[in-house]
Amino acid sequence: MQIRCALVGMPGSGKSTVGRQLAQRLKVPFVDLDQRLEESLGTSIRAFFAAEGEERFRALEAEMLAQVAQEDGGMVLSTGGGTVLRPENRAALRRFGTVLYLRASPDDIFRRIRHDKTRPLLQGGNPMDKLRDLYAQRDHLYRETAHYVIETGRPSVHTLVNMVMMQLEMAESAGGAGSH
Repeated sequence: MQIRCALVGMPGSGKSTVGRQLAQRLKVPFVDLDQRLEESLGTSIRAFFAAEGEERFRALEAEMLAQVAQEDGGMVLSTGGGTVLRPENRAALRRFGTVLYLRASPDDIFRRIRHDKTRPLLQGGNPMDKLRDLYAQRDHLYRETAHYVIETGRPSVHTLVNMVMMQLEMAESAGGAGSH
């Protein structure tokens, strides 16, 4: 039995950090969708966004998600913050395995990533306003996609990984989503 789970949530909600540790605990590969995209594009997402625009990026992101979803075996998949914007991606994620929404408030996210210059949607203008707008646009999509919502707030990464493990164990014992 191989556990397959995907992490969704806002930029800076901890998907990559929690995902790496979760994959270690589960002894399955960790796949970062954004990292795969950058390797495929041969450039950073930020540079691609600037050169080609968000619509083109989202199309390539959907293609990469479909490719990753076809891979066999267990894995922990960390998605980009905007992956849920396309309905076909939300459906693909739900078919992929157990989907966990790492929910963090805009205030918590801003505290974590305010100095990060690699996030294209947070550059320019007022990043806090941008985070609040993104949250308002996306929270319902994350909830629609996810089997479980994990409130990230301020617990440590270790505590978050334990919370996710408990959800996955409950899902598995119920014969639910993501058990293959």
